[in-house]
Amino acid sequence: MIETDIIIIGAGPTGLFAVFEAGLLKLKCHLIDGLPQPGGQLTELYPKKPIFDIPGYPSVGAAELVDNLMEQIKQFQPGFTLNEVAETIEKQEDGTFIVTTNKGTKHHGKAVAIAGGLGSFEPRKPELENLAYYEDKGVEYFVKKPEMFAGKKIVIAGGGDSALDWSIYLADIAAEVYLVHRRNEFRGALDSVEKVQALKDKGKIKLVTPAEIVELKGTTRLEAVVVDREGAREEVLCDYFIPLFGLTPKLGPIADWGLEIEKNAIKVNNALDYQTNIPGIYAIGDINTYPGKLKLILCGFHEATLMCQSVYNMLNPGKKYVLKYTTVSGINGFDGTRKEAEKAVVKSIE
Repeated sequence: MIETDIIIIGAGPTGLFAVFEAGLLKLKCHLIDGLPQPGGQLTELYPKKPIFDIPGYPSVGAAELVDNLMEQIKQFQPGFTLNEVAETIEKQEDGTFIVTTNKGTKHHGKAVAIAGGLGSFEPRKPELENLAYYEDKGVEYFVKKPEMFAGKKIVIAGGGDSALDWSIYLADIAAEVYLVHRRNEFRGALDSVEKVQALKDKGKIKLVTPAEIVELKGTTRLEAVVVDREGAREEVLCDYFIPLFGLTPKLGPIADWGLEIEKNAIKVNNALDYQTNIPGIYAIGDINTYPGKLKLILCGFHEATLMCQSVYNMLNPGKKYVLKYTTVSGINGFDGTRKEAEKAVVKSIE
């Protein structure tokens, strides 16, 4: 039996940052993830993808962000159960929880934070004849190794952030980049749309809208796609076709834990602490839902912070917690009491 204060289900960026916030409060964490390494989607799906909305980083690679988070939490020595899926959760009479994985590993904790991102997921695939035949023969659903596209002709389809971001990124390394979208308007960030337009004006991206891919061609591997633009069809020679239409999320075993689910996400009380309908179980990051929810890493960090505060107060009833800035207290300097906060302030003045 693995003993800890907070069992965190999901080792993506939100789950990792929760370890840091818990560590400031002297709370120990153990993370469970079905993937063989920490990082969640950032590591598994697009490790080289640039992320532009992390404070203090004009741009940071997904894998780099995970590496930085791992370095940040190393001092708190979290435990990891990787390559195993949290399968069952049982609330004990004393209010604690036992979480058991598909391989039988048991974890005992005083609180549970579900930070499972989108849960298990698979790419949304376009309805194209022979699509499966060309998978791994020129059709790719994720960009894990951008270097494989160097000097190649790429066709990207989609209108969201992933399609825009990868078009921008690959424009610098691919021989040609086509971005095909069925509408003239994009769903991604305005800044990314403007960058794509600028690259189009420079001739580095061929923007084709409104249009869609209707056919794939090639003998032993993909050699071309057929683009339908308002009834006019054009064959575009290419080495790779990357359809980026998002992911289809599946909650997996989480759906059977008695939690309140809405549109494949876990409902939480965002007015307080992101707790679910089961006291002691929280949901943070992309896996939760509430009025006004934004699926951003930044929002997950905020939710993780408030979750940890709530767990601290739950485990220390009647103990006055005083929020202090780490610039005053440092990382290991306090346990949340007013007396220690005052000592820290006096010391900083001296």
